Amino acid sequence: MTEDIYKTIKSPSAEVLFKDRNSKFFGYAFPINNEEMVKEHINRLKKQHHAARHWCYAYQLGIETITYRVNDDGEPANSAGQPIYGQIQSFGVTNVLIVVVRYFGGVKLGVGGWINAYRTAAKLTLEESSIVNRTINVEYKIMFDYKNINKVMRIVKEKNLKVTSQKLESNCELIISVRKSESEITKRLFEAIFEVKIDNLLT
Repeated sequence: MTEDIYKTIKSPSAEVLFKDRNSKFFGYAFPINNEEMVKEHINRLKKQHHAARHWCYAYQLGIETITYRVNDDGEPANSAGQPIYGQIQSFGVTNVLIVVVRYFGGVKLGVGGWINAYRTAAKLTLEESSIVNRTINVEYKIMFDYKNINKVMRIVKEKNLKVTSQKLESNCELIISVRKSESEITKRLFEAIFEVKIDNLLT
């Protein structure tokens, strides 16, 4: 696997159910891009499972700079969120949220039982998810006079570049998305054209 590819999930997983001594553990996985999306999914699941005891979760965001959070939601420390996060690491995925909703079945599982149940529910949830490879991309803004449009668009076409935004007037602007491993070569191609300016857009 090359350095500019990462793994994530394509879409929300199907609901997964793991049972242990009458306790029920419902697992869900969601693709996420920010922490606000985490709050939205948690709030929706709390409404959906309003009679549940716990809504434990873990998430990871980022590709080259990673941020993550684990939440035991009242379960003993490190018995829920950390085992869930361990499965995110095991599957090597990012930009993902896993929530495990627990209904108490009347029999205490003990810390070892909780750890196993949350880990297993998270594992089953990721196994139900569609895991995909995505490329790490760099965005550039290209600025040029309209008279140079043919030169610019020739490179766009030859390199099969993705144009995410364009303004084609007397002063033209293109925003392109380029796979990281090809970004420096692509940048040099545009820099070689007289009167064309290219800037790296920091995301």
